[in-house]
Order: sequence, then C-alpha cells, then structure tokens
Amino acid sequence: MPIAQSKQMSSKLNIFSGLNRFVGYLRRRLLLDLPQARGVAFLLWDRRWFIVSMAVGAVLLQLPPPEGLTQAGYIVLTMSIMSVILFVTEPIPLPTVALMIIVGQVVLLGLDSSDVARSIMSDSVLFIMGSLMLAVAIVRQKLDKRIAYQIVRFTGTKTINLSIGISFVSGVLASVIGEHTVAAMMLPVAITLITLTSEDPKQVRKLATVLLFSISYGCAIASIGTPSGGARNAIMIGFWQEFFYDPLNPETYKYLIDYVKWVAYAYPIFLIQLPFVSLILLTTVRPEYSHVTRAVVKLRAQLAEEGPMRASHWGSIAIFICTLIAWVGFSDVLGLGIIAITGAIAFLVFGLVQWEDINSNVNWGVVLLYGAAISLGVQMKETGAALWIADHFLATLQPMGADGGVPLWIGISVLTTAVTNTMSNGAAVAVLGPITLNLATAAGESPILMGFITSISSAFAYLTVIGTPAMTIVYASGYLKPSDFIKVGIRMVFMSTTILILAAYFYWPLIGL
Repeated sequence: MPIAQSKQMSSKLNIFSGLNRFVGYLRRRLLLDLPQARGVAFLLWDRRWFIVSMAVGAVLLQLPPPEGLTQAGYIVLTMSIMSVILFVTEPIPLPTVALMIIVGQVVLLGLDSSDVARSIMSDSVLFIMGSLMLAVAIVRQKLDKRIAYQIVRFTGTKTINLSIGISFVSGVLASVIGEHTVAAMMLPVAITLITLTSEDPKQVRKLATVLLFSISYGCAIASIGTPSGGARNAIMIGFWQEFFYDPLNPETYKYLIDYVKWVAYAYPIFLIQLPFVSLILLTTVRPEYSHVTRAVVKLRAQLAEEGPMRASHWGSIAIFICTLIAWVGFSDVLGLGIIAITGAIAFLVFGLVQWEDINSNVNWGVVLLYGAAISLGVQMKETGAALWIADHFLATLQPMGADGGVPLWIGISVLTTAVTNTMSNGAAVAVLGPITLNLATAAGESPILMGFITSISSAFAYLTVIGTPAMTIVYASGYLKPSDFIKVGIRMVFMSTTILILAAYFYWPLIGL
C-alpha cells in the first residue's frame, strides 16, 4: 500500500476513534446526569399546581380591578383564589401556604407586619392551640380509650352504627357547648379506635375519614340547632332586633327570637341531617372495615390491664369538666381561647401531662394555617372584597328570575356557603347578614326566613380545611387530605342545602313563619 494512502487511512481511523470516544463520553455524561434530569422533571411535575397558582396570581395582578372593587380588595381576592388552588391541590405543605398568606399581606397589601401578626393570633387561634393541647393531655391519661369504649358499648362495633353514634354524640353536645369544644374532645376518641384497628395509617385511611368526618359534620350540622351553637346565631339574632324591632310597635315583637323559638325552627333540621351524614360518608368513602371488633377487643384488653380509674384520671376529668363549664359560662368574658389555654396550663401544673408530650404531638402547622386563614378573612371583610362578591352575586340573580321565592332562597344559601368556606362563619354572617335582610325587605320576603337561611347556610363550611375549627381540628390528625374535604363536602353541601330549602318551604310555615 502506498505511503500516502496508508497515512490517509490512518487519519480516518484516528477521526473515527476520536468520534467514538466523544460519543462514549457524551453517553456516559448523559447517563450520569439522567437521574438529575429526571429529578428536576419530577419536581416540576410535582409542583405543577403551585406553578399554576403563581401564574394565575401573576396574570390577575396585571389586570385592573373590576368596577366597584378597590385595588386592595382585588389583591385580597387574588390571594384567596391562589390559596384555594393550593388548599385543594396541596402541591406544597399547607402550613407553607399559611406562611405565603402572611408574607403576601405585607408585600402585596403593604400592611404593617405587626398588624398582620395581631390578626393571626386571635382568640379562635388560641382556642385551636389550647384544644389540641387538651386533646394530647386526654390521650396521655388514656381517658380517650375509656370514652371510646363507652361509645362502642352503646353503638356496637359496626362502622355504620359507630359513625351514626359519633355524629349523634358530637351533634348533641355541639348544639349546646359549641362545635369547637366537642371536636377537640372527640378527636382522641376517634383516633383511639382508628389506631387500635391498625397502626398502619394506609390500612385505615378510609375508616379514619369516616370517623373523623362523623365528628366534624356532626358538630357542624348541630351548631345550627341553638343560639349557643355558634357565634353566627347570636349575630343574626342581634341583626333582627337591631333592624326590625321597635318596643313601641307590638307587630315587631316577632323579631325577638329567643332560645326556644330558635330551637323550634332549627333543631329539627339538625336531626333530619344526622342519618344522611353517615349515609353520605359510607357511600362516598367506603371504609376498609365494616366493623371495628378488632379495635374493641384490644381496647377491652388494654383497659383490663390498666385497671380501675386512678387519682390522675379523676383529676384530669375534673380539669376538663371545669374547662367545659368555663366555656359555657364565661367564654363571653374570657374568650374560648384563654379558657382552653388555662385548661392546658392546669394539666401541666399538676403534672398530668409533660411539655415534651404536647410539643411533639400538637400539630403546630395546623395552628399556623388556621391563623393565616382568619387573617385573610379579616382582609376580605376590611377591603370590601367579601361585600363586592355578595353584591355582584345577588345582581346576577335578578336577570335569572331569582329575585324572590325559592330561587332567591337557594341563591342566598349558595352565596353564604361559598363565603363561609373562605372565612369564619361568624364573619360570613356579619358581612352577609345586613345584605340579605335588606334584600328580604326589598323582595317582599320574610326577614326572619332569610336570616335563618343565611345563618344556617354559614354552617355548610364542608369544603375546606379552614372552613370551621372542627374541620381544622380533625385535619390535625394527619389522616385527611384537602381533597377529601372536597370529595365528601360537595355531597354534604347538596344534602344540607336541600333539607334547608325543604324546611323553609314546608316546615317553617307550619310553625308560623
């Protein structure tokens, strides 16, 4: 072979060899970087709803506010939309959403950070904190097991009977002493039955959903039953008296709604809803266990090992009863939160629970979440965003022929339900009450009827974690997801609204409304 041809062939081989080495190098680098690339892609996909929420917020904030809505109100409304997306999809931990709400009020609204902090740490937040601490103390003394055993002895071990029993007990108590208190008291009872059925949360998640929602829904539907069931009821009674009562006009005495009248109008609605709660839960969730016999057997064995009640048990019961009495008799003076915190202090002072137990078992993220939600609700009211929503919603009803009668009742109920799922029910009634009562006068409707529809519908906060303290408390158990609230809550809203409208149409006229 000629020397020139040989050199040319050698040069080609060197080129091919270099290309092969380069391709091999690229392949090795790609294989090494592939897990990282997959990691980035997975992170982006996992956070897709966070990105969507940020994109929605960025677009909305570039647009001018609608007519009649202030810039501050528009910002709050945008923050609420973003928060709802994050609450429902949960791409990031919910306490992180709470922190974002706090930062957003300072950065976007220009509020002073101290003012935001004050709006977060309200009496309701102190109540959530104190209630969760009391629940830890009850578990520490194992009183939850004794209460759970007594309930099971009454209801039997079938899941459906247990669900009905828990809803009934929670409801009857909540109609008298408030849903906040009852949810905090019943949470350890349900957790005991759940953990004794299986220590693996994945094996009992559906059972946990049924039992925990039995508590929160039982509390929610019962809180409408009496004036003492919730602050919103007292607020509406005050509106009736302030707007329509005249001591010199006997015809206006009907607007003095006392305890007995309220019970006559509202308590049957609570009782009718009770069986539907368990029916909706069991058909929607379908728990893994049709009975909790295994849990009851373990519970009976554990109670036998522990023996009779000891001094520490009776001391814990005494503290909790004193706390309940204080909630009923002195909450209007001291506040629910201060009383709850005082009860927790008593458990700590008498050595019935250790701070390490409370520190490690209280879900502090839930406390932060509820505080931030209340703070955002305050801004919804202060900036006029809630009032703007109410006015425009009612304006859309008129062209649809829903400016009177049953269509108007349904519209008011839907509006109140939407608002109460984004702020406290008391605040919802405070904002919407004057609007709906004035609308009743303009539409020729009974202000009492419209007031009851508004107040009762404010209990339908089934759709979000922060809808009511009872929802927040059961979410603190760690067994529930925000999507569970939507899945079951939509059915609950439909059921409760239907029964409310039927009662307004058929039952209330029979008792003189």
